[in-house]
Amino acid sequence: MKIYEGIEHFEPVINPVVTSGTFDGVHLGHQKILQRIQNIAREIGGETVMITFWPHPRMVLYPNEHRLKLLSTFEEKSRLLKNFGVDHLLTIPFTKEFSNLSSEEFIQKIIIDKIQTRKLVIGYDHRFGKNREGSFQYLKDNINKFHFELEEISREDVDNVGVSSTKIRKALEEGDIRTANEYLGRDYELNGIIIKGQQLGRSIGFPTANIHVPHDYKLIPCGGAYAVTVYVEGTRYNGMLNIGMRPTVNGESQTIEVNLFDFEGDLYDKRVCVHLKAYLRPEVKFSGLDALKNQLSQDKKDAKRILTQV
Repeated sequence: MKIYEGIEHFEPVINPVVTSGTFDGVHLGHQKILQRIQNIAREIGGETVMITFWPHPRMVLYPNEHRLKLLSTFEEKSRLLKNFGVDHLLTIPFTKEFSNLSSEEFIQKIIIDKIQTRKLVIGYDHRFGKNREGSFQYLKDNINKFHFELEEISREDVDNVGVSSTKIRKALEEGDIRTANEYLGRDYELNGIIIKGQQLGRSIGFPTANIHVPHDYKLIPCGGAYAVTVYVEGTRYNGMLNIGMRPTVNGESQTIEVNLFDFEGDLYDKRVCVHLKAYLRPEVKFSGLDALKNQLSQDKKDAKRILTQV
């Protein structure tokens, strides 16, 4: 997959089959669109082009709203799009100036003049242009002027999947990992770097690695214990993850700590990819370290049992 950072870097491709959107999470609904553009490209001997925007438009249009958390970083989304067979990823910097581009200007300057689109495929509720004025109906009404083919992923197709990024965010914030993973069509991931912690876990027989997630806009699921699989330099390990404030030891900030089963070695500064498999329990303040140790022993049993079933 070729990635173009800015429309000025885009190079002509053969019979471009194009779709557009933020595609946060690249969930099952997005995957239907990606599958469709692949099928069309095969039929006409073309190449697929995905137009996306960065930063997320809401971050630019509503900068004082800090509530938005994303399911995927740009790096994660790029990898997923590549895995789903996108040939060309065009990322357009989303700025206040770009947000003032009318729907007609967007179609003419980008879809037609720059990409020379052969066929455009969009979801039934997709909007584009200033104030989201553009729609499928607008495109349909003006298709003779635009001179490219147009296809809509119908309401029925999208609603049958019943998936949205908002629903997935809500599930993760409530610890409903099963629903989130079902809607994503895969495990929710946290990617980060191992940093030095207080090494308290080591003293009670459960050494943990502290994970630093470098992007503050990445959605971190609700606090508690999770059964996880972790990839360290390509090798998979089972483990359990804790997200929270560590109230038993009077923690002052949120940490993300993972205990790997059957692992020995140094993890510092290594990149890890954590796959969340199941939510074990909410975060609890225990009476002391002995009570915490007993609960961790139970968590490990529960995680091992769950991980043998997935």
